Amino acid sequence: AINAQTGTSYTAVLADAGKIVTLNNGSAIAVTIPPNSGVAYAIGSSLTFISIGAGLTTIGQGSGVTIASAGGTATAPIITAQHNSATAIKIATNTWQVIGALT
Repeated sequence: AINAQTGTSYTAVLADAGKIVTLNNGSAIAVTIPPNSGVAYAIGSSLTFISIGAGLTTIGQGSGVTIASAGGTATAPIITAQHNSATAIKIATNTWQVIGALT
């Protein structure tokens, strides 16, 4: 299933687990991964984000969340360009590893 988002900000929801979130806006887009206290994803859950709009997408940490990635800003990775993607994988209670086309 696809969750199509067109705004400039989006906070992931439980229904996104194992699904694809498309992000389509000409301006920068801020995606937030919420803390376990707000959305209790199972460890091993994944969230896939595809940036289909021209605006760059940043994946950010909700309160208490830790993101690790190979992106230039490891805790707030940016999907490199339009039509690229990244996947966030929950590896511990409030810890996510983000992989993909990141800058």
